[in-house]
Amino acid sequence: MIEPLWWSLSLGACLGGNGALTGAPARLAVAGIAERNGSRFGFMRYLAYGTPLTLVSIVICQVYVWLRYF
Repeated sequence: MIEPLWWSLSLGACLGGNGALTGAPARLAVAGIAERNGSRFGFMRYLAYGTPLTLVSIVICQVYVWLRYF
């Protein structure tokens, strides 16, 4: 059965880039807009918040795929 592999690939590719500011161009654009409006944050600050949230999201998705398909 290949469906769990597709879900795992899709969720991993989508959520894996959320841990770092440079994971998607949209995040860089938002960082630039935030800086222009006086709310400056750097790569390390984003990484400090983004990495734990990314890990939690990936664990939730892993549990879902595991319960749904195995």
